[in-house]
Amino acid sequence: MASERGPQHVSQALAELFALRGYARRQGDAQLQAVWDEIAGAEIALYTKVVGVSRGVLRIGVANAAALGELTGFHKPGLLRRLQQQYPELRIRELKFRLDSGIDRRPKP
Repeated sequence: MASERGPQHVSQALAELFALRGYARRQGDAQLQAVWDEIAGAEIALYTKVVGVSRGVLRIGVANAAALGELTGFHKPGLLRRLQQQYPELRIRELKFRLDSGIDRRPKP
């Protein structure tokens, strides 16, 4: 995109395009999901999905009420501690779980 200053450097144009299209955010979301999958483990990962992160709070969608209760009541402190120890650069201070019945990451037969 040319302006009164002259032509724009390719890297600047690509950065603007990525921001406009949301590519960086999608890549960041995918990386955050990979981190969560590693911390949660294969079994929990099947029924959960990263919804977002804001101000140090990682929001996780959970497929059913039973899994939500188990995560909230039993696993939350350990998951948060592992996340903080293994990925301190993420600065996650809290985990919030919410019911999201549309989540089921099990492989389809």
